[in-house]
Amino acid sequence: MTLGHAEGARILVVDDDPLLVRLVKTNLEKAGYRVLSAADGEQAVDVAANELPDLVVLDLMLPKLDGYEVCRRIREFSMVPVVILTARGEPVDRLRGFEMGADDYVSKPFVPAELLARVRAVLRRSQQGGSAQTPAVVRCGEIAIDLLRRRVTVRDEVVKLTATEFHLLQELAVNAGKVLSHTHLLTKVWGPEYRDDRDYLWAYVRHLRRKLEPEPGNPVYIKSATGFGYVLECPQTDG
Repeated sequence: MTLGHAEGARILVVDDDPLLVRLVKTNLEKAGYRVLSAADGEQAVDVAANELPDLVVLDLMLPKLDGYEVCRRIREFSMVPVVILTARGEPVDRLRGFEMGADDYVSKPFVPAELLARVRAVLRRSQQGGSAQTPAVVRCGEIAIDLLRRRVTVRDEVVKLTATEFHLLQELAVNAGKVLSHTHLLTKVWGPEYRDDRDYLWAYVRHLRRKLEPEPGNPVYIKSATGFGYVLECPQTDG
């Protein structure tokens, strides 16, 4: 199966509105995806655990468990990409979704073509690996980033990252020591249509720092270049 393309990719659509589910399902199936569905939060977690979809399109306002809790529970056992689809379009809602591990956010009402484009972009990010011109493993202090296996360890302990988190860290790692602009990172990780969406970048840098830094509030690895961008700084080792 080739993620990011239609062939074989399975998408779980979670919403309690059957008309919306039908709309999303019809458009995704026309694009060649296979679609599963769930009408409440508990069912969504069960389907995600048992069917192992390639991507989840998740509403926030659900019976039994809301979308935030569904996303949090899914993240306990899976790094499957999650696209939040909801009427809650305020920045605080987006940031909370990102904190729970979501990969993208589409506000209702939406244009089906936009949702399809976001789904394709997130699936594409989820399969991107390291460049053949970079080392297989980038070591940065106590962090080891295996670009081939998409595996990150801190002090030899495995750290779970979402596809988008890994792709952001990868971009910083292969350019370690170089300050990368907000626009560069947003374009490389999310795509050119996201070049001005700094909320995405801010939220994901914050999330990476929580997972990788000894003191997230006083980062030693992922440093800010105020008003410009970010840099991954790796301490020099002797010998």
